[in-house]
Amino acid sequence: MTQFRLTQISDTHLARRFALLTDNFQKISAHIDATRPDLVINTGDVSFDGPNSREDMVFAKELHDALPVECRYLPGNHDIGDNPTAVAPAPAQLPTKQTCGAFTSVFGHDRWSFEAAGWRFIGLNSLIMNTGLDGEAAQFDWLASELDKTAGKPVALFIHKPLYRELPDDAEQTATSFRYVPQPARQRLIEMFGKVDWRLVCSGHVHQRRDYTFGRVRHVWAPSAGFTVPDARQETIGIKETGLVEYRFQPDSFEVRHVRAKGQLDVDLDVLLRGEPAH
Repeated sequence: MTQFRLTQISDTHLARRFALLTDNFQKISAHIDATRPDLVINTGDVSFDGPNSREDMVFAKELHDALPVECRYLPGNHDIGDNPTAVAPAPAQLPTKQTCGAFTSVFGHDRWSFEAAGWRFIGLNSLIMNTGLDGEAAQFDWLASELDKTAGKPVALFIHKPLYRELPDDAEQTATSFRYVPQPARQRLIEMFGKVDWRLVCSGHVHQRRDYTFGRVRHVWAPSAGFTVPDARQETIGIKETGLVEYRFQPDSFEVRHVRAKGQLDVDLDVLLRGEPAH
């Protein structure tokens, strides 16, 4: 395979009770049906409340199963719970062995690795990091083994949370690490990927579209497929809109295209929670 076309969606937050989010997903589904990439990756928050509602995850999986191409999944904080950090109170819902198991029982895997078009693609469960669960150590061991297999190929990493905002060790980002992969797991990842030809990291979580390069690594933040977060709840870092990201990989190169599906709406989170119609 000399070319590999991949579509990234993220933060779909699907649940049967939120018709606006289902409608946005159906718009994305129509776009995927028209463009027919080789693979779709959902980088997390697939469901609206996975830790407390298996039905949300099952509903989300049913909608993804209707897509005309293969899908791979990674968990987000709305799927299994959020990371603990060294600088803030523990989240209301921490990842547990049970929530991680519930995710994999529905979606199959919470980490994966494969090769296509001369690239190595690696997807990681970023929410299990810093939890101390057995699965965290097992994932790092697995990652070391997978990186040993790259054999000089360029590497693309997919995770739910961005690694950082501007700089790997920025003090502000450490203090707000609920938004990014928390320390010290972040530094460990950077050091491990620094030993291979790492070119790209693709994430979601922030519900804002962003694209920048630090060193040799391009960082692409996919926007939410479902809704935007109002300024009163979240500062503006990138572009607040719904959408998706398309990639075209060839040996030793790649292209990124930022797109919106036809008819996709910028559903406001406050409007969604109040149950009002979108405009």
